[in-house]
Amino acid sequence: MVDYNPVWQERFELRAAELRRALGDRARLVEHIGSTSVPGLVAKPIVDIVLGIDDPDDERAYLPDLERLGYDLRVREPRHRCLRIGDPEEPVNLHCYPPDRAEVHRYLAFRDRLRASESDRERYAAVKRELVRRQWRDINYYAEAKSSVIDEIIARSDRDVPPRIG
Repeated sequence: MVDYNPVWQERFELRAAELRRALGDRARLVEHIGSTSVPGLVAKPIVDIVLGIDDPDDERAYLPDLERLGYDLRVREPRHRCLRIGDPEEPVNLHCYPPDRAEVHRYLAFRDRLRASESDRERYAAVKRELVRRQWRDINYYAEAKSSVIDEIIARSDRDVPPRIG
């Protein structure tokens, strides 16, 4: 884990433009998510991007284009694909979901809350620092260990959204 680096935002912008050029209208949403998307937050230096694809299960409609850009498919789940560019200097995880999926809402709500709330950002950073000191057999256990604080922060985000009028 390292201190925030503004290069991460630049890396996202370059990759996002590349994705939009390659996919055109098929890229319904391209957003920087995860800790590297939050100025001031410590992070593993891996840029995470959520890509809204109408039907991630229809791999023929988009996967060849992503592979031409250098992405390798790492996870295949119903309505979700995760790809990675393994460049050790500029790693990127690409999460493909339908743009209206709950997971997409959670990623964006969490990111936006951390950007807006210094206290939540500091709380999350403290939890990450504590957890990174432990030995993990699998990175998924580390991710699971963060889930309760993430849920807590998202709940505050959802609660603080003003009601829609009209």
